Amino acid sequence: MTGSDLRIQFSLDPRYQEFVNDTKIHDVLGQPVPVAALANVVRGKTWAWSDQNRRFSKRKKDELDLIRIAEAYPELSDLIPEEIRKQLD
Repeated sequence: MTGSDLRIQFSLDPRYQEFVNDTKIHDVLGQPVPVAALANVVRGKTWAWSDQNRRFSKRKKDELDLIRIAEAYPELSDLIPEEIRKQLD
């Protein structure tokens, strides 16, 4: 809805199904919502970033998201693709 802070994305890719088993309830816009573990977000972003069929601009957004995660959570850097980690040095 225009002006809303809520964004929902659905995926039919079966790889994401296992993420459902590793969620925690967080307050999102005043509602309790199951949220994927950050390590799984990194996995999903890595899959999206490496998908050559995705639009270039979408892949760059995924790359930037992975860079932001690596900066904010250095303990997850081993999960970030080496090509992206090299940019952080």
